[in-house]
Amino acid sequence: MIKGGGMRSIHKEGLDPAQQKRMMGKTVSPDFLDPSLEWRRIFSEAWGTFLLVVVAAGGGMMVAMSGGVVTQAMAVTAPGLMVMAIIYFMGEVSGAHLNPAVTFAFALRRNFPWARVPNYMIAQIAGGVAAVLFLKFMFGPVAHLGATILGNGVGNVKALAMEILLTAGLVNTILGTASGARNIGSNGALAVGGYVILAGLWASPISGASMNPIRSLAPDIVRGDLSTSWIYVLGPILGAMIGVFFEWILKGKATTAGSIAAQGTLGIND
Repeated sequence: MIKGGGMRSIHKEGLDPAQQKRMMGKTVSPDFLDPSLEWRRIFSEAWGTFLLVVVAAGGGMMVAMSGGVVTQAMAVTAPGLMVMAIIYFMGEVSGAHLNPAVTFAFALRRNFPWARVPNYMIAQIAGGVAAVLFLKFMFGPVAHLGATILGNGVGNVKALAMEILLTAGLVNTILGTASGARNIGSNGALAVGGYVILAGLWASPISGASMNPIRSLAPDIVRGDLSTSWIYVLGPILGAMIGVFFEWILKGKATTAGSIAAQGTLGIND
């Protein structure tokens, strides 16, 4: 945090009392720590979302192109492993949201300033669309560009219900591991990545197990088919709201540690 022309020293165990007060509940500052570093956080979200969508959408394309070498189980496992890697290498920069529904959930939980939500979401949208454009350039319009497709015989209502359920569980996993600043580190990476894999393994035949509006919206935008996009926007948003409510039931008010996990630690130790 810049104050009086310099960066305050921070003890290893966390933020000093003044910073803790700033970050709690309604007092969270939109200029968390050093606002001049915000461009790094925005880049982090764009790059991380690019990598996630390349793997998530690209996995479906590889299933179609590889003739069985890449299986559906492999394709749904890959995004979870990518989430783990991203949390490890950039979680401390931006919180590694990678998902508009997660950013919305952190803000609703009061772990993240609403004023910073638009830039995070713009970065995520840009990263996701760029990823699908890259896939189209590399492989052409294979498998609907990796779009999330409803399973055979699955109607819109059932797909919506599945996305709500899966996203509620994902948000609970993220918020739960973030409550002790664990989303920046091994516990959060393993828990969140593991949940993404688990959801994909059992639920991808129903709705595609997206849980992420931009993961689904990006292929739909590039291929020009928005007929089912509303499911993958509304479902995760409603699921995020339920997940935040359940987190309040489980643990009560937002914590300082959760705000640190949601916003990253960039600038704390400078």
